[in-house]
Amino acid sequence: MKRSPLLPIFLIVLVDVLGLTIILPLLPFYAERFGATPTQAGLLTSVYAACQLISGPLLGRLSDRTGRKPLLLVSQLGTFIGFLVLARAGALWMVFLSRVIDGSTAGNLSLAQAYIADVTAPKERARSFALIGIAFGLGFLIGPPISGFLAHAYGVAAPAWFAAALSATSVLCTATLLSRNPPRPEGMPASDAPSPPGGKRLSIVDWSGYVRFFRGPLARLLVQFFLFAMAFAAFTSGFALYAERRFTWEGHAFGAREVGIVFGYAGLLGIILQGGLIGRLVKRFGERPLIASGFTAAMCGYGLLALLGFVPFAMNASLAVLIGAATIQSYGSGVLRPTLTSQITQHVQRNEQGTILGLNQSLLSVAQIVSPIVGGMLISHGLLGLWGLWPAALALAGLSLCKPAELQPAVREAA
Repeated sequence: MKRSPLLPIFLIVLVDVLGLTIILPLLPFYAERFGATPTQAGLLTSVYAACQLISGPLLGRLSDRTGRKPLLLVSQLGTFIGFLVLARAGALWMVFLSRVIDGSTAGNLSLAQAYIADVTAPKERARSFALIGIAFGLGFLIGPPISGFLAHAYGVAAPAWFAAALSATSVLCTATLLSRNPPRPEGMPASDAPSPPGGKRLSIVDWSGYVRFFRGPLARLLVQFFLFAMAFAAFTSGFALYAERRFTWEGHAFGAREVGIVFGYAGLLGIILQGGLIGRLVKRFGERPLIASGFTAAMCGYGLLALLGFVPFAMNASLAVLIGAATIQSYGSGVLRPTLTSQITQHVQRNEQGTILGLNQSLLSVAQIVSPIVGGMLISHGLLGLWGLWPAALALAGLSLCKPAELQPAVREAA
């Protein structure tokens, strides 16, 4: 039986994401161990994203010439070294150094997306990009609980060592499983496949090349993707510190273990949604109505977190609302990432896949630079309700860009 070209990239992304999700709930608490404020903890995400913004286009252009595999190996080796530095950190500056190293070689996700675009036909893109969502779901299901357990049992450095081991495994997976020259989608003539597998990719300073995408029909989708990325970055970077200040469990504030359980629950929902349900939803409702429903759900989920920040509910009530917020928000994020990415790639020619996915990654990096700083400052000043309103407002802005015709079909079907 012929092996799917997507299977190796799924396994590679899964191992990478697992390492990421082990670090995600730990990093704010790890930084606080060295005296970091919430604003400084947010800067850890921003520094990583700033380095990624500079290096990402360079890695992408090199991958267009040399193929995805060599540059994936470079990116994964950087992640491995970054995790080692983090595990050995003895001061806050070493924690920042680990994020600089990792961010300077970061390109795993955009390179994986480019590989998927290389080997799938446009009509299969939403389902194929959902593989990354499944990997994220599995990572969030398994990684944060592992992180919480290791930190609780063996100390806060233990998850970083484990993430480094996983990163080394990811390097081995790429070296042994991934084909250097991915096959073309079935039925696509050889003449349609450009020699660079993802097409031309622009540098970060070549703004004139990017501006043309914001003048055409892609503009609205790109802005919506940016708003989604801003909201999601605010949530993932700030939730641990928000939860530490807002929730208690068995007489103590939420820590890495409790935050890991919440992220694990969100990961389980992501697996259910993107492990087959997303394809059925796209078939029944279409991608554009799903985008509208995703922004609506994200806005409501973040809004519930804002409510918890403003209103001092009793503990049991607070935890019930938290579960509801995590459920609704997980649907929103799980729908938005694959559908927006699919819509964006369908609006460009195959030889522009590298360019548009590089632009997507740049937007994601800018979002991860700005949003964690805003969120960290709000938490530093004790404004937990406003912290929740920040991503809720971003999701509302994304929803406002949906056309009325994109809202109505989903409403009729649901009725």
